[in-house]
Order: sequence, then C-alpha cells, then structure tokens
Amino acid sequence: MRILMNSSIVGVLLALLAQQAVAIDFTAALGRTEESTSTLRIGLQKEFQSRWWQTDVGALTGYWDAGYTFWKGDKGSDNHSISASPVLVYEFNGDVFKPYLEAGIGVSLFKDSRVEDRRLGSSFQFEDRLGFGVRFYDQAIGLRAIHYSNGGLKKPNNGIESYSLHYRIAL
Repeated sequence: MRILMNSSIVGVLLALLAQQAVAIDFTAALGRTEESTSTLRIGLQKEFQSRWWQTDVGALTGYWDAGYTFWKGDKGSDNHSISASPVLVYEFNGDVFKPYLEAGIGVSLFKDSRVEDRRLGSSFQFEDRLGFGVRFYDQAIGLRAIHYSNGGLKKPNNGIESYSLHYRIAL
C-alpha cells in the first residue's frame, strides 16, 4: 500500500509539472479535525484555462488540485492521504485584493482506514471542500473545510472533517 501511495503521489505531481508553459501554484495548509487531530497539507494547483459568467462583480473559474495530507494522531495513530480534485472558484473583482469562494468534490486515498477513533470503512474516500479567502498579487490566504467520506460504499462510513488555514503562492 505504501508503494502505491508513493507512486501515486509522484505520478500526480509529475503529470502536473510536465505541462510546459502552464502556471503551477503551491499550497500549504495547517488544520484540525473535530477529534483534535492536527493536519498538514501540501499541494499543487493548476488553474483552469477558462472563465465563465464574467460580470462586473466577478467570474467563475477553478483549478485542479493534487495534495498530500499528514494526519497527526495521538497514541501512534498517524495517517497519510493523497488526493486529487477539480475545484470551482467564484472570484470577486478587485484591483489588488480579490475575495473568492470555492467548492470541489474529488477523491482521496488514505494509508489506513482509521483516523484516531474514526473508522472510515475503506482507504478510498471522496473529498468534499468548501472555502473562502482572498487573492493578492500571486498569493492567496483562506479558510477551508474538507469532508472525507466513502459515500456509503463500505461500512462503517464515519467520515472526518478537516478545518484549515491555507496559503497559496504561484511558483
């Protein structure tokens, strides 16, 4: 399982980086779960090449996200996950500061199907996210809630949420 996770991480990151003349962003996030588990997430993002419903207020756009999360549990119950997700973003217009709202649904793969006392039912999980923040220059800072669940594909399906502060910068 560990070899599969490491290979998957490398494959996703290389696929994102292999595209020439495409801007890639880096994100780091610190978070907590309702179980008081600390999370550290790093990721790479590639912006969609399109903008929709552009108005005087803002526009809908988005990005592809690939990430790795370390889940720091107590009593040796640490875990790791990798994830990939398309994320839709509504970005409000602004000169320097551009507030935004984001939402996405993707997939993730956990090393173990437990996070502390939470039994996820399987290593495969769906990843649902909601967030908001502000972009400025080539950076962004925001708050995000991510829910992980196997969607009832396997029992138990306790799921888990991570609430985080994230920072994003263009590479």
